[in-house]
Amino acid sequence: MSSFRTLDDLADVNGMVALVRVDLNLPMRDGAVTDDTRIRACAPTILELAEKGAKVLLLAHFGRPNGERSSTMSLSMVVGAVERVLGKEVMFVPEVAGEVAAQAVGILRPGDIAILENTRFWKGEEKNDPDFVKAIAAIGDLYVNDAFSAAHRAHATTEGLAHSMPACAGRSMQAELQALDQALGNPEKPVAALVGGAKVSSKLEVLKHLVGQVDHLIIGGGMANTFLAAKGVDVGKSLCEHDLTGTATKILEAAESTGCTVHLPYDVVVAKEFAGNPPSLRTCNVHEVASDEMILDVGPGAVEALGDVLKICRTLVWNGPMGAFEMQPFDAATVTLAKTAAALTAEGSLVSVAGGGDTVAALNHAGVAQDFSYISTAGGAFLEWMEGKELPGVAALSR
Repeated sequence: MSSFRTLDDLADVNGMVALVRVDLNLPMRDGAVTDDTRIRACAPTILELAEKGAKVLLLAHFGRPNGERSSTMSLSMVVGAVERVLGKEVMFVPEVAGEVAAQAVGILRPGDIAILENTRFWKGEEKNDPDFVKAIAAIGDLYVNDAFSAAHRAHATTEGLAHSMPACAGRSMQAELQALDQALGNPEKPVAALVGGAKVSSKLEVLKHLVGQVDHLIIGGGMANTFLAAKGVDVGKSLCEHDLTGTATKILEAAESTGCTVHLPYDVVVAKEFAGNPPSLRTCNVHEVASDEMILDVGPGAVEALGDVLKICRTLVWNGPMGAFEMQPFDAATVTLAKTAAALTAEGSLVSVAGGGDTVAALNHAGVAQDFSYISTAGGAFLEWMEGKELPGVAALSR
């Protein structure tokens, strides 16, 4: 049994008004939605509630209107895209509470769906104002949170409502929480974490937390250079946070005391300029990087060894690319390791959970996103979970 309530815990919802928090903060161009991934993620929850006869009211934010109404940030702009994904008509309500919202609920029949206006048009949303929470709760009978990506914020519609009415996780949130629990909550050991990306500074808390949680910590991307520099390696003109080498050393010491093996590249791909297939491209040992060269990817020797590490692990948490994957050939390490992880997942020997913006892009680039056990599209919430923090939106749903 899970530690949080799900749709399975709800009694008969026929005729009830379900307030469903979803993520409709969608990418737009010229007033049209360019990517409907987030709508598809919450569709199963919305359709399940509608099929069971609930009146479904969708709550979401869009952009950062800072408590002011803005025509360019109205959720009325996403109604068409939501209708296309759900295959159902969706009503738009220009309020989130009060008389207009109550009238809309009166018009809806069981099984109907409506989108309420951008919750951030009201200052009470981000302040988690109890009166604002009460006003929204007054139009509904139950609360369902299906927006893990906003679960790290204690706002009125992500956390406050869960305390004022029967509350549970939607199907997307449920799948996310179960996958995360499998990856770091109660994982099958040995566990590997692959953390890449440009800067150590953005992942400091993640790295500090992981060395006490995992058996193998694989560090790639620009952040690996900071760790190499901490070990006395001259990284030339590579991206490197030299002011954080002391912190990197402390993380390496902490890993040693917890028995976590840290894997840093020992061969690297370098060039004198950051451009596609530059003439100065070469592969060398980390101790042979020239002063005018920059490290742009992990070398093939280290990648092969890291593939062997994954083969002995049962669980993998992946966040960030191994190199400058946006430009060939500096995508080689990321693509090779992603394919290895995907193959091990397919044969059933590895549970692979990945998350964060760059990560999703990198795995899509490698063509293996669909082969991982679970991919989280949440950015900030996924990182805070990797830091070991309690997410307010999740805590509010616990039994």
